[in-house]
Amino acid sequence: MESNNHLDFASPDLETAIDREPLIVTPDISLVQAIALMGRAVGVSCGMGDKSAELDFSHSQKSRSGCVLVMEESKLLGILTERDIVKLTARELSFEDVTVAEVMTRPVVILSKSNFKDIFAALFLFRRYRIRHLPLVDESNCLLGVISPGTIRQAMRPANLLKLRRVADVMSKNVIHAPINATVLDIARLMTENRVSCIVIVEVDEAENILIPVGIITERDILQFKFLQARLDNLEAGQVMSTPLFLLSPEDSLLMANQEMQRRKVRRLVVSWNWGQGLGIVTQTSILRIFDPMEMYGVIETLQSTVQQLEREKAELLALVEQKEIER
Repeated sequence: MESNNHLDFASPDLETAIDREPLIVTPDISLVQAIALMGRAVGVSCGMGDKSAELDFSHSQKSRSGCVLVMEESKLLGILTERDIVKLTARELSFEDVTVAEVMTRPVVILSKSNFKDIFAALFLFRRYRIRHLPLVDESNCLLGVISPGTIRQAMRPANLLKLRRVADVMSKNVIHAPINATVLDIARLMTENRVSCIVIVEVDEAENILIPVGIITERDILQFKFLQARLDNLEAGQVMSTPLFLLSPEDSLLMANQEMQRRKVRRLVVSWNWGQGLGIVTQTSILRIFDPMEMYGVIETLQSTVQQLEREKAELLALVEQKEIER
């Protein structure tokens, strides 16, 4: 039987796009406690070497969507995300005497289950409000779960559509980078100032005038460092960055990029080309751009145009063959 995989991207299992067990806290909980919960949910272990005194971070397999929901009884009051933690870290706020209620984001952008007919409703809100965590509620505004780019990516079966697109189609060339000796506090400030979710750590080859990507630090890493109560003002990027990097090429398919993210359990990959002269980044969120209705209409129009062109060429070739047969 012929497969209908070409339609899979349009009809994902929406149930699997919902995290039914989001982290929930009360508004009076301390910020330190909230970070501890988020850090444990992400999964991290720390070992301190006797000689090098360097932190060794190893990630567990479990990973959540990077936020806590603030609720009182059954009422959703606010949300606290990894990005919020990075912003507060950059401000060098003392976390010990602060409650979640003082720093949470409110009001919260939500999505009603009755409006969650397809992924486009969630993608529209992600883009409109520049968010990555979307609480889903029922008709009585009772919480059902959280939708994020990560959960949507897990629900999608976009193999055929992703095969048609390249990394170059969605990657960002606006890559914010820092030297290997930059402090983690400096990294947090760069993330906040540039509104990015990661900083690529580079070494400079002055002879060739190129940047060599050697590692990466993400918002999730910052949260984990705070969870471990590390001194970020004297902790250098080279000590804690994720390395070595798996580098994509702009010509790689998005299917390959998506598969590598899933296999490595990461939310972004660095792109490099021209022997280090070009640097880019592709993220879960950027991959989801191809499912924007206008983007998909563009792809469909391109495919239709290609099919029509092939049909014209086929008709011309058949006419030519028939003409030769007549001449014989």
